[in-house]
Amino acid sequence: MSSTMMMKAQTALSGKVARPAKVSRRSSVRVAAGKYDEELIKTAKTIASPGRGILAIDESNATCGKRLDSIGVENTEDNRRAYRELLLSTPGIGQFISGAILFEETLYQNISTGERFVDLMNKQGIVPGIKTDKGLVPLANSNDESWTQGLDGLAQRSADYYKAGARFCKWRAVVSIPAGPTKLAATEAAYGLARYAAISQNAGLVPIVEPEILLDGDHDIDRTLEVASSVWAETFKYLADNNVLFEGILLKPAMVTPGAESSQKVTPEVVADYTLKLLKRRVPPAVPGIMFLSGGQSELESTLNLNAMNQSPNPWHVSFSYARALQNTCLKTWAGKPENVKAAQEALLRRARANSLAQLGKYDPAIETDAEAGKSTYEKNYVY
Repeated sequence: MSSTMMMKAQTALSGKVARPAKVSRRSSVRVAAGKYDEELIKTAKTIASPGRGILAIDESNATCGKRLDSIGVENTEDNRRAYRELLLSTPGIGQFISGAILFEETLYQNISTGERFVDLMNKQGIVPGIKTDKGLVPLANSNDESWTQGLDGLAQRSADYYKAGARFCKWRAVVSIPAGPTKLAATEAAYGLARYAAISQNAGLVPIVEPEILLDGDHDIDRTLEVASSVWAETFKYLADNNVLFEGILLKPAMVTPGAESSQKVTPEVVADYTLKLLKRRVPPAVPGIMFLSGGQSELESTLNLNAMNQSPNPWHVSFSYARALQNTCLKTWAGKPENVKAAQEALLRRARANSLAQLGKYDPAIETDAEAGKSTYEKNYVY
Protein backbone atom coordinates (compact mmCIF):
# COMPACT_ATOMS: atom_id res chain seq x y z
CA MET A 1 0.00 0.00 0.00
CA SER A 2 1.36 3.45 -0.91
CA SER A 3 1.92 6.10 1.74
CA THR A 4 -0.99 8.14 0.28
CA MET A 5 -3.38 5.17 0.52
CA MET A 6 -2.25 4.47 4.08
CA MET A 7 -2.93 8.10 5.07
CA LYS A 8 -6.43 7.94 3.57
CA ALA A 9 -7.14 4.68 5.40
CA GLN A 10 -5.97 6.14 8.71
CA THR A 11 -8.15 9.19 8.13
CA ALA A 12 -11.21 7.06 7.50
CA LEU A 13 -10.65 5.04 10.67
CA SER A 14 -9.99 8.02 12.94
CA GLY A 15 -12.36 10.53 11.45
CA LYS A 16 -9.60 13.14 11.59
CA VAL A 17 -7.86 14.97 8.80
CA ALA A 18 -4.40 13.52 8.39
CA ARG A 19 -1.55 15.97 8.03
CA PRO A 20 1.97 15.16 6.90
CA ALA A 21 4.49 15.14 9.72
CA LYS A 22 6.43 18.36 10.15
CA VAL A 23 10.07 18.12 9.22
CA SER A 24 12.33 19.50 11.92
CA ARG A 25 14.99 21.92 10.75
CA ARG A 26 16.81 22.10 14.08
CA SER A 27 19.71 20.12 12.64
CA SER A 28 20.56 22.91 10.21
CA VAL A 29 18.88 26.11 11.40
CA ARG A 30 19.09 27.85 14.78
CA VAL A 31 15.37 28.20 15.48
CA ALA A 32 15.31 29.52 19.05
CA ALA A 33 17.28 32.19 20.82
CA GLY A 34 19.61 30.94 23.51
CA LYS A 35 19.84 32.31 27.04
CA TYR A 36 23.08 34.19 26.36
CA ASP A 37 22.60 35.19 22.69
CA GLU A 38 22.44 38.96 23.25
CA GLU A 39 25.44 38.90 25.56
CA LEU A 40 27.44 36.71 23.18
CA ILE A 41 26.83 39.10 20.29
CA LYS A 42 27.75 42.11 22.43
CA THR A 43 30.96 40.46 23.69
CA ALA A 44 32.03 39.41 20.19
CA LYS A 45 31.45 42.94 18.86
CA THR A 46 33.40 44.44 21.76
CA ILE A 47 36.40 42.23 21.03
CA ALA A 48 36.08 42.91 17.29
CA SER A 49 36.19 46.68 17.72
CA PRO A 50 38.14 49.01 15.39
CA GLY A 51 41.89 49.16 15.95
CA ARG A 52 41.93 46.43 18.59
CA GLY A 53 42.81 42.76 18.80
CA ILE A 54 43.59 39.94 21.23
CA LEU A 55 46.67 39.31 23.37
CA ALA A 56 47.12 35.54 23.74
CA ILE A 57 48.84 34.70 27.03
CA ASP A 58 47.29 31.26 27.50
CA GLU A 59 50.47 29.21 27.33
CA SER A 60 50.44 26.25 29.70
CA ASN A 61 52.73 26.36 32.72
CA ALA A 62 55.24 24.17 30.88
CA THR A 63 55.27 26.32 27.74
CA CYS A 64 55.39 29.54 29.74
CA GLY A 65 58.35 27.96 31.51
CA LYS A 66 60.15 27.63 28.17
CA ARG A 67 59.61 31.33 27.56
CA LEU A 68 60.99 32.21 30.99
CA ASP A 69 63.89 29.81 30.55
CA SER A 70 64.88 31.64 27.35
CA ILE A 71 65.62 34.74 29.46
CA GLY A 72 67.14 32.88 32.42
CA VAL A 73 64.11 33.12 34.72
CA GLU A 74 62.96 30.19 36.85
CA ASN A 75 59.56 28.70 36.02
CA THR A 76 57.63 29.41 39.24
CA GLU A 77 54.04 30.47 39.81
CA ASP A 78 55.21 33.84 41.12
CA ASN A 79 57.39 34.50 38.08
CA ARG A 80 54.60 33.51 35.69
CA ARG A 81 52.26 35.85 37.57
CA ALA A 82 54.80 38.68 37.52
CA TYR A 83 55.26 38.42 33.75
CA ARG A 84 51.54 38.30 33.00
CA GLU A 85 50.93 41.19 35.38
CA LEU A 86 53.57 43.18 33.50
CA LEU A 87 51.63 42.60 30.28
CA LEU A 88 48.12 43.34 31.51
CA SER A 89 49.05 46.32 33.69
CA THR A 90 50.76 48.16 30.82
CA PRO A 91 49.34 51.71 30.91
CA GLY A 92 47.04 52.34 27.94
CA ILE A 93 47.16 48.77 26.61
CA GLY A 94 43.37 48.63 26.44
CA GLN A 95 43.42 51.17 23.63
CA PHE A 96 44.88 48.49 21.35
CA ILE A 97 43.95 45.21 23.07
CA SER A 98 40.25 44.31 23.39
CA GLY A 99 40.64 40.84 24.89
CA ALA A 100 43.27 38.61 26.46
CA ILE A 101 43.22 34.81 26.53
CA LEU A 102 44.37 33.47 29.90
CA PHE A 103 45.55 30.11 31.16
CA GLU A 104 43.39 28.75 34.00
CA GLU A 105 46.05 29.61 36.60
CA THR A 106 45.93 33.30 35.69
CA LEU A 107 42.12 33.53 35.67
CA TYR A 108 42.04 32.71 39.40
CA GLN A 109 45.19 34.59 40.42
CA ASN A 110 45.62 37.96 42.09
CA ILE A 111 48.23 40.50 41.05
CA SER A 112 50.87 41.85 43.45
CA THR A 113 48.44 44.43 44.92
CA GLY A 114 45.93 41.71 45.82
CA GLU A 115 43.53 42.70 43.05
CA ARG A 116 42.22 39.94 40.79
CA PHE A 117 43.61 39.70 37.27
CA VAL A 118 40.03 39.79 35.99
CA ASP A 119 39.38 43.11 37.76
CA LEU A 120 42.61 44.60 36.42
CA MET A 121 41.59 43.61 32.89
CA ASN A 122 38.11 45.05 33.21
CA LYS A 123 39.60 48.38 34.36
CA GLN A 124 41.80 48.36 31.26
CA GLY A 125 38.79 47.68 29.04
CA ILE A 126 40.11 44.20 28.18
CA VAL A 127 37.62 41.31 28.02
CA PRO A 128 38.90 38.28 29.99
CA GLY A 129 39.17 35.07 27.99
CA ILE A 130 40.17 31.52 28.89
CA LYS A 131 41.79 28.54 27.19
CA THR A 132 39.39 25.61 27.66
CA ASP A 133 40.94 22.74 25.71
CA LYS A 134 43.17 20.20 27.43
CA GLY A 135 45.87 20.01 24.80
CA LEU A 136 46.79 17.78 21.89
CA VAL A 137 47.17 14.02 22.09
CA PRO A 138 47.99 11.39 19.43
CA LEU A 139 45.11 10.46 17.12
CA ALA A 140 44.85 6.66 16.78
CA ASN A 141 45.02 5.22 13.26
CA SER A 142 46.20 8.48 11.71
CA ASN A 143 49.45 9.60 10.10
CA ASP A 144 51.07 10.61 13.42
CA GLU A 145 48.46 13.37 13.76
CA SER A 146 46.79 14.84 16.84
CA TRP A 147 43.37 15.59 18.21
CA THR A 148 42.29 18.06 20.90
CA GLN A 149 41.06 16.66 24.19
CA GLY A 150 38.84 18.40 26.71
CA LEU A 151 35.17 17.93 25.75
CA ASP A 152 34.57 15.79 28.85
CA GLY A 153 33.58 18.15 31.64
CA LEU A 154 33.70 21.19 29.36
CA ALA A 155 30.15 22.35 30.20
CA GLN A 156 30.89 22.55 33.93
CA ARG A 157 34.34 24.10 33.43
CA SER A 158 32.85 26.71 31.13
CA ALA A 159 30.14 27.58 33.65
CA ASP A 160 32.81 27.94 36.34
CA TYR A 161 34.96 30.16 34.10
CA TYR A 162 31.96 32.40 33.39
CA LYS A 163 31.35 32.79 37.14
CA ALA A 164 35.03 33.70 37.57
CA GLY A 165 34.64 36.53 35.04
CA ALA A 166 35.66 35.02 31.67
CA ARG A 167 33.49 36.06 28.73
CA PHE A 168 35.16 34.31 25.82
CA CYS A 169 37.23 31.19 25.33
CA LYS A 170 39.68 29.48 23.02
CA TRP A 171 40.06 25.90 21.75
CA ARG A 172 43.01 25.05 19.53
CA ALA A 173 42.66 22.35 16.88
CA VAL A 174 45.52 21.70 14.47
CA VAL A 175 45.91 20.17 11.04
CA SER A 176 49.33 19.22 9.69
CA ILE A 177 49.92 19.46 5.94
CA PRO A 178 53.04 17.18 5.90
CA ALA A 179 50.88 14.52 7.56
CA GLY A 180 48.47 14.48 4.64
CA PRO A 181 46.33 15.58 6.30
CA THR A 182 44.16 12.50 6.68
CA LYS A 183 40.39 12.82 6.39
CA LEU A 184 40.15 11.42 9.92
CA ALA A 185 42.28 14.21 11.41
CA ALA A 186 40.53 17.01 9.49
CA THR A 187 37.08 15.76 10.50
CA GLU A 188 38.11 15.30 14.13
CA ALA A 189 39.39 18.89 14.25
CA ALA A 190 36.27 20.33 12.62
CA TYR A 191 33.72 18.38 14.65
CA GLY A 192 35.57 18.94 17.93
CA LEU A 193 35.56 22.69 17.31
CA ALA A 194 31.82 22.64 16.63
CA ARG A 195 30.97 20.72 19.81
CA TYR A 196 33.20 23.00 21.88
CA ALA A 197 31.58 26.09 20.34
CA ALA A 198 28.06 24.91 21.09
CA ILE A 199 28.92 24.00 24.70
CA SER A 200 30.72 27.31 25.24
CA GLN A 201 27.83 29.43 23.97
CA ASN A 202 25.44 27.59 26.25
CA ALA A 203 27.65 28.70 29.17
CA GLY A 204 27.79 32.35 28.05
CA LEU A 205 31.31 32.26 26.56
CA VAL A 206 32.07 33.51 23.04
CA PRO A 207 34.05 30.66 21.46
CA ILE A 208 37.16 31.40 19.45
CA VAL A 209 37.10 28.76 16.71
CA GLU A 210 40.72 27.94 15.86
CA PRO A 211 41.27 25.52 12.97
CA GLU A 212 45.04 26.05 12.80
CA ILE A 213 46.77 24.86 9.65
CA LEU A 214 50.31 24.43 10.96
CA LEU A 215 53.23 26.22 9.28
CA ASP A 216 55.30 23.03 9.50
CA GLY A 217 56.44 21.74 6.08
CA ASP A 218 58.00 22.76 2.77
CA HIS A 219 54.74 23.06 0.82
CA ASP A 220 53.86 26.09 -1.29
CA ILE A 221 51.10 28.63 -0.67
CA ASP A 222 48.68 26.91 -3.08
CA ARG A 223 48.84 23.72 -1.03
CA THR A 224 48.08 25.71 2.12
CA LEU A 225 45.05 27.25 0.42
CA GLU A 226 43.83 23.84 -0.72
CA VAL A 227 44.03 22.26 2.72
CA ALA A 228 42.65 25.27 4.58
CA SER A 229 39.70 25.48 2.16
CA SER A 230 38.77 21.87 2.89
CA VAL A 231 39.17 22.14 6.67
CA TRP A 232 37.28 25.43 6.94
CA ALA A 233 34.40 24.12 4.84
CA GLU A 234 34.02 21.13 7.14
CA THR A 235 34.34 23.30 10.25
CA PHE A 236 31.54 25.67 9.26
CA LYS A 237 29.36 22.76 8.16
CA TYR A 238 29.62 21.20 11.63
CA LEU A 239 29.15 24.56 13.34
CA ALA A 240 25.85 24.92 11.49
CA ASP A 241 24.86 21.33 12.30
CA ASN A 242 25.43 22.09 15.99
CA ASN A 243 23.23 25.22 15.89
CA VAL A 244 26.12 27.51 16.78
CA LEU A 245 25.25 31.22 16.66
CA PHE A 246 27.66 32.63 14.06
CA GLU A 247 27.18 36.20 15.33
CA GLY A 248 28.52 35.01 18.69
CA ILE A 249 31.81 33.40 17.62
CA LEU A 250 35.25 34.61 16.57
CA LEU A 251 37.45 32.80 14.05
CA LYS A 252 41.17 32.40 14.80
CA PRO A 253 42.84 30.92 11.72
CA ALA A 254 46.38 30.93 10.42
CA MET A 255 47.12 33.18 7.46
CA VAL A 256 47.60 31.46 4.11
CA THR A 257 51.36 31.30 3.65
CA PRO A 258 53.90 28.82 2.29
CA GLY A 259 55.23 26.25 4.76
CA ALA A 260 57.96 27.46 7.11
CA GLU A 261 60.53 25.28 5.32
CA SER A 262 59.41 26.19 1.79
CA SER A 263 61.81 27.84 -0.63
CA GLN A 264 58.89 29.92 -1.94
CA LYS A 265 58.95 33.52 -0.74
CA VAL A 266 55.86 35.68 -1.05
CA THR A 267 55.06 39.31 -0.30
CA PRO A 268 52.50 40.51 2.25
CA GLU A 269 50.27 41.42 -0.70
CA VAL A 270 50.27 37.80 -1.91
CA VAL A 271 49.53 36.52 1.60
CA ALA A 272 46.66 38.98 1.82
CA ASP A 273 45.30 38.00 -1.59
CA TYR A 274 45.29 34.27 -0.80
CA THR A 275 43.97 34.70 2.73
CA LEU A 276 41.13 37.04 1.76
CA LYS A 277 40.22 34.70 -1.10
CA LEU A 278 39.84 31.90 1.43
CA LEU A 279 37.80 34.06 3.81
CA LYS A 280 35.40 35.12 1.05
CA ARG A 281 34.91 31.53 -0.08
CA ARG A 282 34.36 29.98 3.32
CA VAL A 283 33.38 32.41 6.12
CA PRO A 284 29.80 33.71 6.50
CA PRO A 285 29.58 37.52 6.86
CA ALA A 286 27.66 36.94 10.12
CA VAL A 287 30.95 36.06 11.85
CA PRO A 288 31.98 39.38 13.46
CA GLY A 289 35.73 38.95 13.80
CA ILE A 290 38.64 37.14 12.15
CA MET A 291 41.42 37.23 14.73
CA PHE A 292 44.48 35.81 12.99
CA LEU A 293 47.15 33.86 14.83
CA SER A 294 50.75 34.57 13.93
CA GLY A 295 51.77 30.91 13.80
CA GLY A 296 55.47 31.57 14.25
CA GLN A 297 55.79 34.55 11.92
CA SER A 298 58.06 37.30 13.13
CA GLU A 299 56.52 40.32 14.83
CA LEU A 300 57.15 42.38 11.69
CA GLU A 301 55.83 39.75 9.24
CA SER A 302 52.58 39.29 11.11
CA THR A 303 51.99 43.05 11.24
CA LEU A 304 52.81 43.59 7.55
CA ASN A 305 50.53 40.74 6.47
CA LEU A 306 47.66 41.99 8.62
CA ASN A 307 48.08 45.50 7.24
CA ALA A 308 47.96 44.22 3.66
CA MET A 309 44.65 42.46 4.36
CA ASN A 310 43.12 45.71 5.56
CA GLN A 311 43.88 47.80 2.49
CA SER A 312 40.33 47.30 1.25
CA PRO A 313 36.99 46.93 3.10
CA ASN A 314 36.09 43.48 4.47
CA PRO A 315 32.75 42.07 5.65
CA TRP A 316 34.47 41.15 8.91
CA HIS A 317 36.73 42.81 11.49
CA VAL A 318 40.08 41.42 10.29
CA SER A 319 42.46 41.62 13.24
CA PHE A 320 44.96 39.74 15.39
CA SER A 321 45.18 37.27 18.24
CA TYR A 322 48.93 37.08 18.72
CA ALA A 323 51.08 35.47 21.39
CA ARG A 324 54.73 35.37 20.38
CA ALA A 325 54.24 38.13 17.76
CA LEU A 326 53.21 40.54 20.53
CA GLN A 327 55.42 39.30 23.35
CA ASN A 328 58.81 38.44 21.85
CA THR A 329 60.52 41.83 22.16
CA CYS A 330 58.71 42.58 25.42
CA LEU A 331 59.89 39.35 27.05
CA LYS A 332 63.52 39.83 26.04
CA THR A 333 63.46 43.45 27.19
CA TRP A 334 62.12 42.46 30.61
CA ALA A 335 64.63 39.63 31.21
CA GLY A 336 63.02 39.02 34.60
CA LYS A 337 64.41 42.26 36.10
CA PRO A 338 62.10 44.67 37.99
CA GLU A 339 64.06 47.65 36.71
CA ASN A 340 63.18 46.63 33.12
CA VAL A 341 59.40 46.49 33.60
CA LYS A 342 58.73 49.98 32.23
CA ALA A 343 60.89 49.41 29.14
CA ALA A 344 59.25 46.02 28.54
CA GLN A 345 55.79 47.55 28.78
CA GLU A 346 56.79 50.23 26.31
CA ALA A 347 57.95 47.48 23.91
CA LEU A 348 54.59 45.71 24.24
CA LEU A 349 52.76 48.99 23.68
CA ARG A 350 54.75 49.63 20.47
CA ARG A 351 53.85 46.20 19.10
CA ALA A 352 50.21 46.54 20.11
CA ARG A 353 50.03 49.99 18.51
CA ALA A 354 51.65 48.68 15.30
CA ASN A 355 49.06 45.92 15.02
CA SER A 356 46.27 48.36 15.84
CA LEU A 357 47.38 50.46 12.88
CA ALA A 358 47.58 47.30 10.75
CA GLN A 359 44.00 46.43 11.69
CA LEU A 360 43.02 49.84 10.35
CA GLY A 361 45.20 49.40 7.26
CA LYS A 362 47.40 52.34 8.29
CA TYR A 363 50.65 50.67 9.42
CA ASP A 364 53.97 52.09 8.15
CA PRO A 365 57.03 49.89 8.79
CA ALA A 366 59.13 53.05 9.00
CA ILE A 367 57.93 53.40 12.60
CA GLU A 368 59.75 50.22 13.67
CA THR A 369 62.55 50.73 16.18
CA ASP A 370 62.88 47.24 17.72
CA ALA A 371 65.66 45.08 16.26
CA GLU A 372 63.89 41.93 17.49
CA ALA A 373 60.75 42.64 15.43
CA GLY A 374 62.11 41.02 12.28
CA LYS A 375 63.29 37.82 13.97
CA SER A 376 61.29 34.62 13.40
CA THR A 377 59.35 33.14 16.31
CA TYR A 378 58.69 29.86 14.49
CA GLU A 379 58.92 26.62 16.48
CA LYS A 380 58.36 23.29 14.76
CA ASN A 381 55.59 21.18 16.33
CA TYR A 382 54.64 24.11 18.56
CA VAL A 383 52.45 23.27 21.55
CA TYR A 384 50.72 25.40 24.17
